[in-house]
Amino acid sequence: GVQRAQIVMHANAAIAKVNIVPNARVHAAKTSVRRVWSVMTNATKGEVMPSIIIGGGRVGQALRDMGVEGDVVVRRGEAFPSEPKTGPIYVATRNDVLEDVIKNCPADRREDLVFMQNGMLQQFLDAQGLGANTQALIYFAVAALGDKPTDGVTELNPEGLTAATGKWADAVAARFHNGDLSCHVLDAPTYEGSMYEKLIWICAMMLVGAQHEGAKVGDVATTYKDEVVALIEELLSGTTACTGAKFAPGAVDRLIAYAKTVAHFPCGVKEFPWRNGYFYGLSEKAIADGKSDPFPTHTALLKNIGAI
Repeated sequence: GVQRAQIVMHANAAIAKVNIVPNARVHAAKTSVRRVWSVMTNATKGEVMPSIIIGGGRVGQALRDMGVEGDVVVRRGEAFPSEPKTGPIYVATRNDVLEDVIKNCPADRREDLVFMQNGMLQQFLDAQGLGANTQALIYFAVAALGDKPTDGVTELNPEGLTAATGKWADAVAARFHNGDLSCHVLDAPTYEGSMYEKLIWICAMMLVGAQHEGAKVGDVATTYKDEVVALIEELLSGTTACTGAKFAPGAVDRLIAYAKTVAHFPCGVKEFPWRNGYFYGLSEKAIADGKSDPFPTHTALLKNIGAI
């Protein structure tokens, strides 16, 4: 509908500016000193404080369950609450309603919004004037409404992979710790690399899986491992070339190890503007500039399933 068209328009416009507009989050980080990370076993500066949670689905309910008295869950169509007046506002909704969520939030509270959706959020948030807002990379899974989350710890990363950055990152970590989940608090440049890594994970796993009918994530990480490793490596190198993002060593192994923890997940290319569409946008821009496609395998696989 109109809302989806607006999202696509915003995403495409942001992609076109990706090499021009400075990342608001990284720019802000240059003027502040933050701890690189805080793991579950360390003391954290944050505390679990009464918060607003937008969205009453699996993740929203899980956030409430790991919270404190005074938390308020806001469901679709409900008015924005007057209390609590401060603290993080967790946005536990689908990407396609983010614009409405922002519009419905009072202007003086928008800097408190915490975004934790899958996909490339940064350009959308920059366009909304919220580029430095708190973001979180969620590596835990909630199987069903009311279930306790399962942490995405792997054999390579037993300390967990979930991470947060920004104004309320410590409070986010404290809440996750309260639910027996790991969370790292990262500075902006470090978070940027981790964000791209998770984006590459979901784009590569889903796209390779979509080439093989009925494939689940576990199949991609084992039976089709060579295919997905080649695509991950292409996306990693192309992303660095296009954006300057830096990745910690061992990214491919980390992503394969994580895939094995969610082996039962079905595969499918979804939320295209937010996920694979980001990389395809970079491909389109490079070609328009007379350069070679930085992601030729990615582009070919998208064409193979009729996604483009």
